[in-house]
Amino acid sequence: MRARRALATSCGTLVVNDKGELLLCHVTHTAKWDIPKGMQDPGESTLEAAIRELREEAGIGFEPARFEDLGCFDYRPDKRLHLYRVAAGDALGRLGALACTSFYPDPHTGVLTPEVDGYRWAARGEIARLCWPRMGQRVLALDW
Repeated sequence: MRARRALATSCGTLVVNDKGELLLCHVTHTAKWDIPKGMQDPGESTLEAAIRELREEAGIGFEPARFEDLGCFDYRPDKRLHLYRVAAGDALGRLGALACTSFYPDPHTGVLTPEVDGYRWAARGEIARLCWPRMGQRVLALDW
């Protein structure tokens, strides 16, 4: 019997406002939006990874006690998805103050480019249209 290879884990946060809307980040150079998430680093807990990714992709910091663990889910054949939820209420105010500090080299120019270039609140009915299908299905299957 072959040993099952451990899958990489992407950790993310569903940030929900007092209207029940979900914070989405616009993925640079795409037409799609996503939740703030990213890969868990070696030695990092899933909560630590979710907190770090939220800070890097949106410049948001919440106390760890505010993160509700929603669990780990099958996501792709090569990746699992561990999600948390934070009830932000009206704490974020205007989204124009949010900023991404995580960059990648543009594949064509080599210029460092932010992973995220915009933010918005989305109602449940908008998720399927705005997000990639796999993420939309996962998020819509959860109670947030």
